[in-house]
Amino acid sequence: MPDALAAQTPRPVFAAFLATLRRDLLLAVRLPGDMANPLVFYLIAITLIPLSLGPEREVLAPLAPGVLWVMALLATLLSLDGLFRSDFDDGSLEQLLISPQLLYFSVLAKVLAHWLVTGLPVTLLAPVLGMMLALPSEGYWALCLSLLLGTACMSLVGAMGAALTVSLRRGGLLLSLIVMPLYIPILIFGADVVQNAVLGDPIRFQLAVLGAFVTLAVALAPLAVAGALRISVDAT
Repeated sequence: MPDALAAQTPRPVFAAFLATLRRDLLLAVRLPGDMANPLVFYLIAITLIPLSLGPEREVLAPLAPGVLWVMALLATLLSLDGLFRSDFDDGSLEQLLISPQLLYFSVLAKVLAHWLVTGLPVTLLAPVLGMMLALPSEGYWALCLSLLLGTACMSLVGAMGAALTVSLRRGGLLLSLIVMPLYIPILIFGADVVQNAVLGDPIRFQLAVLGAFVTLAVALAPLAVAGALRISVDAT
């Protein structure tokens, strides 16, 4: 009875959350190539835009919000396939599923680790790349704030697709087809935040919508991911 009561207290749940988060961050540090690939893609893709369209500020500035957001979306999408892949390959995913700890918090920890090594660096790199696209100074803080919310939501939503395709050896294309329609509203409102900030228009509504997306994703996405992981593992 004492053990059962102890298992229900927040402390073991929080400890398991931190342990999962720490493990995934250590794995990311030990495999720097996987962590750097989305950032390198983001950097190269943005660098090619001025080379193809020319360096004229009048051409680049109107395109900057949309281009920065689209490339951030693709960089996040590029990293999703490996979210649960290593755990599935080494069998630790099965151990996670049968663990007495709540799967919701374990999934949330893994998604947070993914965002810390992908979404957060993309957000921090965006203002530097915005200078290459002649983004007006009024748009920098809006770009960072919108990407901060948007990349977090994309990691949560993308985890559902990654969970559904984790048992497929070449599930990258299917993963893209699953999550891309769900990313479109995030992309629209995120780019609109930056565009409105540049034009001097209000952005509270768009930020509120992005915040609502993140809140719903935090509440519902880990539950959907947990169910998808059980289906994927049981199907193998």
